Amino acid sequence: MNSEDGKTYFVKIHAPWEVLVTYAEVLGMKMPIKESDSLPPEKLPFSCMLGPLKLARGVKHPHPEYYTAQFSRHRQELFLIDDQSSFFPSSSRNRIVYYILSRCPFAIEDGKKKFGIERLLTSHTYSSAYPLHDGQYWKPSEPPNPVNERYTLFQNWARFSYFYKEQPLDLIRNYYGEKIGMYFVFLGFYTEMLFVAAVVGLACFIYGLFSMNSSPTSNEICDPEVGGQIIMCPLCDAVCDYWRLNSTCLASKFSYLFDNESTVFFAIFMGIWVTLFLEFWKQRQARLEYEWDLVDFEEEQQQLQLRPEFEAMCKHRKMNPVTKEMEPYMPLQSRIPWYFLSGATVTLWMALVIACMVAVIVYRLSVFATFASFVESDASLKQVKSFLTPQITTALSGSCLNFIVILILNFFYEKISAWITKMEIPRTYQEYESSLTLKMFLFQFVNFYSSCFYVAFFKGKFVGYPGKYTYLFNVWRSEECDPAGCLIELTTQLTIIMTGKQIFGNIQEAIYPLTLNWWRRRKARTNSEKLYSRWEQDHDLETFGSLGLFYEYLETVIQFGFVTLFVASFPLAPLLALMNNIIEIRVDAWKLTTQYRRPVAAKAHCIGVWQDILYAMAVLSVATNAFIVAYTSDIIPRLVYYYAYSTNATDPFKGYVNNSLSMFLVADLPNNTAPSEKRDFTTCRYRDYRNPPDHEQKYFHNMQFWHVLAAKMTFIIVMEHIVFLVKFLLAWMIPDVPKDVLERIKREKLMTVKIIHDFELKKLKENLMVDSSEFAKEVILRENKVQLAN
Repeated sequence: MNSEDGKTYFVKIHAPWEVLVTYAEVLGMKMPIKESDSLPPEKLPFSCMLGPLKLARGVKHPHPEYYTAQFSRHRQELFLIDDQSSFFPSSSRNRIVYYILSRCPFAIEDGKKKFGIERLLTSHTYSSAYPLHDGQYWKPSEPPNPVNERYTLFQNWARFSYFYKEQPLDLIRNYYGEKIGMYFVFLGFYTEMLFVAAVVGLACFIYGLFSMNSSPTSNEICDPEVGGQIIMCPLCDAVCDYWRLNSTCLASKFSYLFDNESTVFFAIFMGIWVTLFLEFWKQRQARLEYEWDLVDFEEEQQQLQLRPEFEAMCKHRKMNPVTKEMEPYMPLQSRIPWYFLSGATVTLWMALVIACMVAVIVYRLSVFATFASFVESDASLKQVKSFLTPQITTALSGSCLNFIVILILNFFYEKISAWITKMEIPRTYQEYESSLTLKMFLFQFVNFYSSCFYVAFFKGKFVGYPGKYTYLFNVWRSEECDPAGCLIELTTQLTIIMTGKQIFGNIQEAIYPLTLNWWRRRKARTNSEKLYSRWEQDHDLETFGSLGLFYEYLETVIQFGFVTLFVASFPLAPLLALMNNIIEIRVDAWKLTTQYRRPVAAKAHCIGVWQDILYAMAVLSVATNAFIVAYTSDIIPRLVYYYAYSTNATDPFKGYVNNSLSMFLVADLPNNTAPSEKRDFTTCRYRDYRNPPDHEQKYFHNMQFWHVLAAKMTFIIVMEHIVFLVKFLLAWMIPDVPKDVLERIKREKLMTVKIIHDFELKKLKENLMVDSSEFAKEVILRENKVQLAN
C-alpha cells in the first residue's frame, strides 16, 4: 500500500483463524473452557469508603473469570468460542504474528538459512514493524466495529483527571500483554504501599515542626546569653573570621525538623515497611500469576531468541543439545577482550563520578571561603548572613551543581553502556538486557547516591582540629558540619537530587515523544483519515523499543533507593515519591496510549532481576539508616549527655551545647591560618570532644568521645539486630503464595482435568455410537445382498 508521501510502502499482515488456532497451540496459550465457580474475594472493611477510587466493573473486569486450558485446535468444541474475531485477545494475536515473522526464512546464503523480521530490520530492508493500535484514542469505534480498547484505556486510565482512580489492569494486560501489565501492577502496588510510609513520615515531620521551638539544643544556640556568648573558631583559613554560635540559629531550628526523637522511630519503621512491601509484593505477584494464567509459565521465546547481531558476527556453529540443530556459536576467547573493555569502561565512569564529586567538594570549599570573606567585608550583607549563612549557601549551590553533573554524566553513560553491551555480542535478548541492567544500575547507584553517602558518612568526620586540620590535596581545608550536625545538609542534598530527578524525568518522558511525533507529523499534507491512514498515523508515533520497560524499572528502583537508603534524614521522601508516582502512572499511561506505537505483546510472570536488586537495597537500607542515626544525626551524643554527663536534674539537656564544643587557645593557631585582625578573646570553640588547652594531653580526644563512639556502635548493632529479626520473622510468617490462591489453583487444576475428561469421554461415546450404527448398517446390507443372491 502506498503512503500519503508516495515514498513509504506498507505491508499489512493479517492472521486468519486457522493460523491463529495453529500457533496458539504451538505457543501453549491458555484459553477459557468454563466460567469459574470460585467465590469472589471477601470485601475488606471500609471498602465502601473506597468507592470513588474504583472503576466501573465493566472496565476493571471486562471479562468474567474462567477456568482455562492449553489451547488445542483438535478440541475447539471444548473452548468457549462465541465469536472467532474476538476469541483471542488483541495482545495474543499480535504475539502470534510476531512469532511467525521472527521465524520466517527469507533467504539462503552460503547454504545457511536467513530468517526473522529482526534481521530484515537490522539490514534496513524494512524500516519498522509494529502492531496497529485498535483505533483513535480520542473517539470510540462506530458500530458494528468491535470495542475500541485504546479509547477505553485513554478514557479510564491515561487521563490525568483520573489520577485518584485504580488502574484497569486486566484491560492493560489484554491490550499490551503481561510484561507491560506486570510493570503497571508493580508501580501501582509500590505507590499504594508508599501511602502508608508517607503518612507516617508526614506525622514525624509534623511532630518536628510543632516541637521545633521547644528543642533544648536550638534554644541554647539561639539564646543570646548562651549561643551569643560562644565564640567559634574560623571555618576557613585566613579569610574567615571568628563567629558567634547564635548566627546559626535558623539552621539549628531547621535541623531539628529532621533530627529529633521521631527519627529513630521512623528509621526502624522504614526497615520493617520495606520488608512488608517486598513480602506483600510476592503475594500480589502470586495472585497475578493465577489470575493471568502464568502459573506454569515458561520463559518467553522472544527473550530467548538469538539476536540478529549475534548471528551476523558468529563465524562458528555448534549443535544445540535441546533442538539438535546447528546454531551460531561464539567461543569464549573471542568475547574476553570485550568483557575486559566493558569492565574497564564501567570502572572508569564510576571513577569519573567520584572525581566529579571531589570537584564539587572543591567548589564548595572555595565558594565557602569566598562567600564568608565577602559577607564579612560588606556591612550591608550583615542582615543576609542571619538566614543565608556560608554553610547554607554552599550546601544549596553545591547540591544544585551536583545534580546537573549527575544528569550530564547519566546522559553520556547511557549511550556508552548501550554501545559496550552491543560490542559484547550477547547471544539472546535476555542476555543483552541482563548485561545492560548490571552496567546501568551500578553506574546510576554510584552516580545518584555517592554525594549522599559522602555527606552522611564522611563529611565532618575527618576534619582534625584548629591548628591541625586535615587538607584536601594539601590546599583546601576539609569541610566541617554545622554545629547542629550534618543531617540538614544531607536532607538538602537528598531533596534537591530526588525532586530534581523526578521533575526532570516526568518532563522528559512527556515532552520528548510529543516533540518527535509533532516533528514527524508536520509533513502530513492533511489530517483527513481517508487520506492519512491509521497505519501511517501509527508509523509517525515514537517507538517504545525493547528497552522501554528497562528504563522505567531503573527509574523506579533508583527512587526506591532514595526512599529507603537515606530516609532517616528526610521523612518526607516517601511523600515526594508518592506524589511523583501518582503522576508517573498517568504519564506512562498517556505516552503509551497516545504517543508510542503499540509494542509487541510479551509474557512475564515477575519483574525479573529487579526483584533481587530491591531485596539487596532493602538489606543495605537497614545499615545505612542505622549509621545515619548514629553518625550523622545528633541523637546519640544528646542521649549520652542526658544519661551520663548532665548535672541538672530539672532540665537534663541544659548545658549540652557547651558540653559538645571543645576549647582551643587562639594563640595556638598557626599564623597562616589565623584571621588577620587581632581579637580581644583568648579562646574559641569547635565541634569535637577533646581536652582543653590547660590539660596535660591537650587537644587529644577525651573520655566522652569514646563513650559517644561506644554508644554509636552499640546503637548500630542493636538497631540492625532488631530490624533484621523483625524482617526474618515477617518473611517467615507471611507466605509467598496466599492460602486462598493455592486453593483456587488446586481447584482450577482439578476442574480442568475433569472438564477435559468429560469432553473426551463424550467424544469417545459419540464415536462409538457412530461406529456401532455404521456396523449395524453394514451387517443389514450384507444380509440383504445374500438374500438377493439366493
